[in-house]
Amino acid sequence: MPRVTAESDRRPRALTPEVSRRLEALRSLQRWLDDAFGVPGTSLRFGWDPLIGLLPWAGDVLTALMSGAIVLQAHHMRLPRVVQLRMLGNVAIDLVSGAIPFIGDAVDFFWKSNKKNFALLEEHAYEVRPPSAGDWLFVSAILAAILGVALVPLAVLYWIGTALFGRAW
Repeated sequence: MPRVTAESDRRPRALTPEVSRRLEALRSLQRWLDDAFGVPGTSLRFGWDPLIGLLPWAGDVLTALMSGAIVLQAHHMRLPRVVQLRMLGNVAIDLVSGAIPFIGDAVDFFWKSNKKNFALLEEHAYEVRPPSAGDWLFVSAILAAILGVALVPLAVLYWIGTALFGRAW
C-alpha cells in the first residue's frame, strides 16, 4: 500500500466557470470590506468593515453576514472542515471584538477576517489539500477559548455558592 503524504494528497481541482465567477465576486467583496481605502502617506488600508462596524451591534452583525459569503463558498467547494472552522473563527473574532466600543473598531481596522478567509479559500480552491497544522492549532485555540469562557460563569457560581453557603452545598 503506498504511503500517503501531504504532497501525494494534493490533487488539482477543476473550477467551473460559475465557481470562477463566484471567486471573483468574493475577491471584490473582500477588497470592498477590508482594503477599499488607503491612509495617505502610509501603507495602511481599510475597508467598509470598520466603518459599518461603527454602528453598535447592527454594523458588526451586518459585516459578519457579508463575511459569511466566503465561508459559504468554502463549504460549497468542500474545503476541509477544519479550514471552514478556522474561517468561522476569524469571523467570530471580528464579530466579538466589534462588540467592544472603540476598541472593537480599532481591531476591525487591523484584523482583516475577510482577507484571511479569502486567502484560505484561494489556498484550497485550486487543489484539494489537507488542512495544515496551523489550521488545527487555530481551531484548537478557538475551542479552548470557548471552553474557558463557558467555564468562567461556573467558577464564579461555585465561588459565590461557597461564600454564601459554605462547603455544605
